[in-house]
Amino acid sequence: MVAVNDVEVREGLYYAKDHVWLKVENGKCRIGITDHAQKQLKEVVVVDLLDEGDELSQGDSFGEVESVKTVSDLLAPISGIITEINGELEDSPELVNESPYDEGWMVVVKPSNLDAELANLMTFDDAVEFYEEVVKEE
Repeated sequence: MVAVNDVEVREGLYYAKDHVWLKVENGKCRIGITDHAQKQLKEVVVVDLLDEGDELSQGDSFGEVESVKTVSDLLAPISGIITEINGELEDSPELVNESPYDEGWMVVVKPSNLDAELANLMTFDDAVEFYEEVVKEE
């Protein structure tokens, strides 16, 4: 883990420039929003996700996050089928703020084109550089 100012960037994850992270686990991908995203949103009050079995293409919306500040689309970092959603977020959307990389994960996807699409995402080192630039601009 590296802190870029007050933004946590974790090792072992892939990152999309729209502030979504992805972790490959046993051939599936766990997805959530980054620490930077949850801090920008402020207090998350609703997480509305697609359903298990729904099919995604990279860049498609897999749901929305509503905060006291705004509503933001969640864009899929990878194509595949949603095999699991984090049901805890329905009653406890604050988990996204409290634990964006652990308890606040959003969906698990069985990828359909993993290797090719991972090439479109940032590695840990790329993400550290990206967030250094993002934080400078804010």
